[in-house]
Amino acid sequence: MPAKFLFILTAFVAAALPVLSQQAESPSAQPQVKVNVLNVCTPSAQEQKEIAEALARIPKQPLFSADFEISHGRSTLSEPPNFLQPGKNTQMSDSPSVADYVRIRREFAVQALFSSVQYSFSNDGQNMVETLVLHVREPKDLIQVSLEDSASAVSSPEAMVTANTPASRIRLERFGKSSIALARCVASENGPPPDQSAYEPLFRTASEVLANYRTLLGVKHTVPVELAQIPSASAKSKETAGQKTGTRSSSKK
Repeated sequence: MPAKFLFILTAFVAAALPVLSQQAESPSAQPQVKVNVLNVCTPSAQEQKEIAEALARIPKQPLFSADFEISHGRSTLSEPPNFLQPGKNTQMSDSPSVADYVRIRREFAVQALFSSVQYSFSNDGQNMVETLVLHVREPKDLIQVSLEDSASAVSSPEAMVTANTPASRIRLERFGKSSIALARCVASENGPPPDQSAYEPLFRTASEVLANYRTLLGVKHTVPVELAQIPSASAKSKETAGQKTGTRSSSKK
């Protein structure tokens, strides 16, 4: 190998070593994780304004298309279904819960702000939760509006959907921005509950929207009928036990 080439190669390696050493010593480039903490108890004045504007744009007498969906089933939840902190009457458990649910979905017929609305009712034996979600047709800033209420499962689902339980949670999903949320907050170990009297108009409007769409979607009739079609957990356990007993009996013959 010519001496001139060896000299050039040696000089290149010598120049590259400091750069390689710096890259080895510098920490590997890791994607930054950004955590947004929602101030659900005392949102700012600007956030309150956005919540009020979104609630005001929800149609009170919408025109639905002929398309609709009604479904029911049972789901095992390893985490609390609520998207915000537990409400005042919500009982929490560390073990997975099994919830019976009913969902109703309708499409809006005209080119309004929202394209569809979905109502869901769930009951895990400890808590009953109603959630109303309206999806924006062409998301630019706002993506969807979610309203929620909850109650203890001491009463029946029929009683809950008939009682027009007031909203306890409001959430706005925004495009390219963090969410905005407002929830009923209770006392904690560190102090009394925050003063939320300034947010009562927002909670009242959200409760009116929930009550209106319970009527529009026929919730008071549909939810009890659909829940009645879900086999009870005890009946399913007895059926499974009976099948296992029958299998053992036949194997002895």
